[in-house]
Amino acid sequence: MKGGHVERGGRWNHNIHYHRRILGAVPEGARTALDVGCGEGMLARALRRTVPAVTGIDLDEPSLEQARAYGDDIDYVRGDFLDHRFLRDHGVEDASFDVVASVATLHHMDATAGLVRMRELVRPGGVLAVVGLARDELPRDLPRVAAATAAGAVYRVLKGHWEHPSPMVWPPPVTYREMAELAAGLLPGAEFRRHLLWRYSIVWRRPSGRGVSHSGRVISG
Repeated sequence: MKGGHVERGGRWNHNIHYHRRILGAVPEGARTALDVGCGEGMLARALRRTVPAVTGIDLDEPSLEQARAYGDDIDYVRGDFLDHRFLRDHGVEDASFDVVASVATLHHMDATAGLVRMRELVRPGGVLAVVGLARDELPRDLPRVAAATAAGAVYRVLKGHWEHPSPMVWPPPVTYREMAELAAGLLPGAEFRRHLLWRYSIVWRRPSGRGVSHSGRVISG
C-alpha cells in the first residue's frame, strides 16, 4: 500500500492528524477514490496526488463551495451518499471505487447503514478506510481521556488548531466498543484501531473473489 503525505499549510486538528491512516491504506494501482463527507476537500486533494479520479460527496454546500474554489480536477457532489447513485461513464449502474474513504462522518448517521453503504461502494480488491469519532465510556475510559487531553494540549501549542467549516455532532452516539463490534460483524477481516486523540480507524480490503471470512482485528493505540 502507498504511503501518503498530508496537505501542507499549517492546518492541524484531530481529523487531519489521522489522515495518514487513510492515505497509507490506498492500494497500489488505485484509479478511483470516493471521499464520503468530504467537507472542504482537504482529504480529497491529498488522495488526488496518487489517485487519478477522485469524487467527494457532502451535504454541506458552503463546504463544497470552498472545495471547488481550489480548482482541482475533483468531482464534488452535493448529496447523501446513502442513496446517491454514482453513475459509471456510459451506463446507469451504481459505480464502485478502488478506495472509499471517510473522516469524521459516520457519527452523523446510523453507523450500521453507513458502513453497509460504504462496503457496497468498494469494488473487489478495493479498500475502505475510515477515521471516526466514538463515545468514551466513563469511568472506564478516564485514563484514556486524561492522556488524550494532555497530548491534545501539546499538539495545539506546537501546531495550532484549524476549525473545519462543516457542521458538528457531539457527543457521538456510538461507543468505541460498539464501533469495534460493528466493524467486526460487517467487515470481516477489518482492522479496527483506537487512537489517542479521540479517534478510531477502520481499514478493510474487500476480497477479490470468494474466500473464507475471518474475524476482524482490534488494536488499541
